[in-house]
Amino acid sequence: MFCRLINVSTGESLATLSSSKSSQSSAIFSSREYGFALAIVLTISWLAFGWQVASTGLVDETEPLFAEAARGMYETGDWITPYFNGETRFDKPPLVYWLMAIGFHLFGVSEWTVRLPSVLAATGLTGFGFYTLRRFGFPRPHGTLQPDFKAFWYAAIIGAAAIALNPETIVWARIGVSDMLLSGCIGAALLSFFIGYAQPETPQRQVRWYRAFYVFMALAVLDKGPVGVVIPGLTVIVFSVYVGKVRELLKEIQLLKGGLLFAAIAIPWFVLVIMANGQTYLDSFFGYHNFDRFTDVVNGHAAPWFFYFLVVFVGFLPWSPFLPYAIGRLQFWKVGLWRRQPRSHHLGIFALSWFTTIFVFFTVAVTKLPSYVLPLMPAAGILTGLLWSERLTTPKAAQKPDWGFWLSAGFNGVIFAVLAWVCHYSPNWMGDDPAMPDLPELVRNSGIMAHAVLIWTLAALAAVGLMLVQRVKWLWGINLAAFAAFVIFTLIPAYRLTDSLRQQPLREIASAIVVQRQPSEPAIMVGFMKPSLVFYTQQPITYIGTPKNVASRLQENRPDATSALIVGHP
Repeated sequence: MFCRLINVSTGESLATLSSSKSSQSSAIFSSREYGFALAIVLTISWLAFGWQVASTGLVDETEPLFAEAARGMYETGDWITPYFNGETRFDKPPLVYWLMAIGFHLFGVSEWTVRLPSVLAATGLTGFGFYTLRRFGFPRPHGTLQPDFKAFWYAAIIGAAAIALNPETIVWARIGVSDMLLSGCIGAALLSFFIGYAQPETPQRQVRWYRAFYVFMALAVLDKGPVGVVIPGLTVIVFSVYVGKVRELLKEIQLLKGGLLFAAIAIPWFVLVIMANGQTYLDSFFGYHNFDRFTDVVNGHAAPWFFYFLVVFVGFLPWSPFLPYAIGRLQFWKVGLWRRQPRSHHLGIFALSWFTTIFVFFTVAVTKLPSYVLPLMPAAGILTGLLWSERLTTPKAAQKPDWGFWLSAGFNGVIFAVLAWVCHYSPNWMGDDPAMPDLPELVRNSGIMAHAVLIWTLAALAAVGLMLVQRVKWLWGINLAAFAAFVIFTLIPAYRLTDSLRQQPLREIASAIVVQRQPSEPAIMVGFMKPSLVFYTQQPITYIGTPKNVASRLQENRPDATSALIVGHP
């Protein structure tokens, strides 16, 4: 394999590099490199997603809805219509339910199998990002120098760490809902597209990657509906227009064949569920859960237009202070310069197209939730990996004064200090949840936040030290080490503490219901709805808003009942 070096300003060939190990920048991995890469990805993913993932119970309100719908499929064998508590649940298509139910068949019903699809999706996405950066992570967006072989490894390692080790990804990868699986499918679709796009010299390989693009889009639709094709489709359109290759790509991606492959995977279940449920399904899923969410506020999830600026900033910590600089360094306004570069150098501008498309799309949508921008986090991770790879491999003599980078580094240090302050005072802001009135005192006594204060204080001091000795290019290591320590010593213990206060009592109530409930006796929860009771009791639960309605509801639904088992506040 040969890699031709192009002068991006003239398009002339500067050199042809052999495929030796020292200069093969984007070649396929050797067997030793595969082992090394696998170890890195699995270590990062185990820490971020897998470690103690089942040490806490299902989190009300949403996670038990998914888990119980999947358990219903597992118990009844009805893989078409999802149900929760005896009623149809048309919020989401079935892919996440299917994967959970398969896990139940293989490993039994547990919190671990409920969360396994999210863990696997996040791990696969981290690995896919690593692979793409290792092959096509050219660190300098505009330049004629062949990057050092190490640059691709820096891009892959740091990029994979940024993809996995951020609050947004960790939270959604550790709970059994459809969001992480959607992010994994969309990310895999877009990375498959780019890998195919970047290899026009190998048409057969390119076709296979384009087919994978269609397959992953179809899986995204089966996980969450039309957004699974709209987001990747818009991203590819935006990118194609930017690089001026719309006509070329329309031929390359074989739209008709790809569309048939997509339809063969995505459509059959929708046909079957509509045949089984008719207009009720159409109104609920396509009307309420898709069209209404985009055009109106659903379930009170309104937010100001700048909502996602805050979500991305907080959700991508500790990497977000460098994200504006990582975007600006691409000089995306120089469209002609980007169009003259070879396709294999386009990963940075592709990641920016990916990031911007999702950000703008959900900013326009009226209903807003933090999880909606989860699929742009891999693009942010790629941009971050490319930035740090450039800083680590550019010779010091070739580096120009860059106040943007130094301001970002200074802001990163300030963020460390702010996080230390927030963690120190955070117990004072807790206690609003009536289910956890003792949380502030328990947090103080546990020492969890003391650990966090120490971690972020040391990180702030280390950042200052690196700036003083002008070794800021190693600040990424402080980000990685500090956040990993935060996950181990604060985030996971905080999960367990919160679970012991908020969810464990519900599991104990569920155990009591199973033991004490008589065969003909209805179980009723009054005043609030906790879906986890249905999952842990594996029995129907009647939810009633106020105590005064209990008698009338019982008379209406169970006139033959002589007694009822009631759960509620004393």
